[in-house]
Amino acid sequence: MSRKCAICGKGQTSGNNVSHSNRHSRRKWNANIQSVKVNEGGTVKHINVCTKCLRAGKVTKAV
Repeated sequence: MSRKCAICGKGQTSGNNVSHSNRHSRRKWNANIQSVKVNEGGTVKHINVCTKCLRAGKVTKAV
């Protein structure tokens, strides 16, 4: 499953873990991506959507 929102394009970001002794090691933050059934033009599709887009109502879920 691709870690990218089909609506807004939000995806994985990267940065550093910083320990108490200030050592840096690379890490990543995954976006909260959910696989949702969506009604697009009368057809039902599975798309990957972030929870921010779901809560904002940018997607009409299929019943």
